[in-house]
Amino acid sequence: MTEATLQRRAEISRSTKETQITVSLDLDGAGTARIDTPVPFFNHMLDAFTRHSLIDVTVEAEGDVDVDDHHTVEDVGIVLGAVLREALGTKAGIARFGQAIVPMDEALVLCAVDISGRGQAFVEVPFEVQTIGSFDTQLVKEFFLAFAREAGITLHVRLMAGENAHHVAEACFKACGRALRQAVEFDPRVTGVPSTKGSL
Repeated sequence: MTEATLQRRAEISRSTKETQITVSLDLDGAGTARIDTPVPFFNHMLDAFTRHSLIDVTVEAEGDVDVDDHHTVEDVGIVLGAVLREALGTKAGIARFGQAIVPMDEALVLCAVDISGRGQAFVEVPFEVQTIGSFDTQLVKEFFLAFAREAGITLHVRLMAGENAHHVAEACFKACGRALRQAVEFDPRVTGVPSTKGSL
């Protein structure tokens, strides 16, 4: 293991009047998920993301879900993104890019990631229904926007086919996990940071 490998973990806590969140991750894990938020469907999505990314992720979150799930979901995205950015360190030796096309029954989602240092997300995933159980489907996009911004990554998520909202959402999180798994891995042929600028 290189010195960089040993440093590829981080933990961040964030507390506001709306949420209290602690997230830790290990980029060189086995996809072990320890997810505890007050939003059950979101827990399921984060578990899918974690298992397919092979990143060990622990999330402990409390939030004002009596008002709405929005604050909790968005703030977890913020903290998870910040933790990823910290764990990546200098980004030396990483593959940088990752992409995945993931089917979930009739749903098909494309996700592409660039660990660019420029936090932005482009999410083209229309849902045919407003809720999945009690979960607002708009929060899928809100999570990815917050996550990409804080992580400093360029993220594209696009629905290619699909009708069932649960399948569509789950394919999004699995595809993101798979794409991120490729992007954060070490490439033995890469010397330093994979950028013509010399920094990301």
